[in-house]
Amino acid sequence: MHYLLTFTVGFLIVYFLTPWLKDLSCKTGFVDRPTKRKDHAIPVPLLGGVGIFFGFICGYAICVRQLYQEVFSVFIASLLVFAISLLDDWYKTKGKEFPVLPRFLVHVTAAVIVYNAGIVFRGFSNPFTQQYIILPVWLQFILTVTWIFGVTTVINWSDGMDGLAGSLTAISGSTLFVVAMAKGQTQSALVSVLLVAVVLAFLKYNRHPAQIFMGDSGANFLGFMLSIIALEGAFKHATVVSIFVPVLALGVPIFDNLFVVVKRFLDRKPIYRADKNQIHHRLLDSGLKPRQVLAFVCLVNVCFSLLSIIILLLNV
Repeated sequence: MHYLLTFTVGFLIVYFLTPWLKDLSCKTGFVDRPTKRKDHAIPVPLLGGVGIFFGFICGYAICVRQLYQEVFSVFIASLLVFAISLLDDWYKTKGKEFPVLPRFLVHVTAAVIVYNAGIVFRGFSNPFTQQYIILPVWLQFILTVTWIFGVTTVINWSDGMDGLAGSLTAISGSTLFVVAMAKGQTQSALVSVLLVAVVLAFLKYNRHPAQIFMGDSGANFLGFMLSIIALEGAFKHATVVSIFVPVLALGVPIFDNLFVVVKRFLDRKPIYRADKNQIHHRLLDSGLKPRQVLAFVCLVNVCFSLLSIIILLLNV
């Protein structure tokens, strides 16, 4: 019942808040204007991320209600990611590009805050000897910060068509919920349920043709929270093989954007310069309709998620 209550509260907050944010976006001109790279033909409200962030924080305060140093640090870090991303969205409404360096520094700083709070990838268990292998501190730091920064980035980069980033987050969050339940990790399970709830409520208004976009503020926040849920859940006491569980749960955004980074590098283009090399752009260019592309990409991610759960159940 607690999981159901948490889901309901988070869902209802975003469901009823988003239409108001849509109207506010239109009145204030906080909209994403069409460009050559974007598929929408008219300006679209861009404050959806505010609803996602507000719904998650309020849902946590109402239903989870566990506030200690670790949670406070995560809140501060997520607020930094959300704030710099909202500023980035504001630049977009003016037809400008926000500099990469400030975003990079803030995202890395947020990841370091989480690391210092004790949310760390410490090591893994040897499935044959049952010995827990603790990694060197410097390697713990690099892997933790890289994971948080990387997942935050790939979810944001996946936000290239209506409903895609939200759908991938819902699938990945649901998978991490199953993992947390299997491991008896109540806190991670509750946070996963809440994240899935706010995303599903937002998708009501973000499905094609989208009435509102989540913007970088929403996409970066979702990626940031997914990375932390994985560190607090799936990565805890993981074995050599089960380390791949959270990676597969986020399979499509991770592998797709790794391909994009490698291609940009080989083409000698700036890694952060947006293009149309993501899988959804390539599928759209092949002639598929947006709903077909969304269904296909989500189906692939579901397959990755099922594979991750199989690995978990094998207990290897």
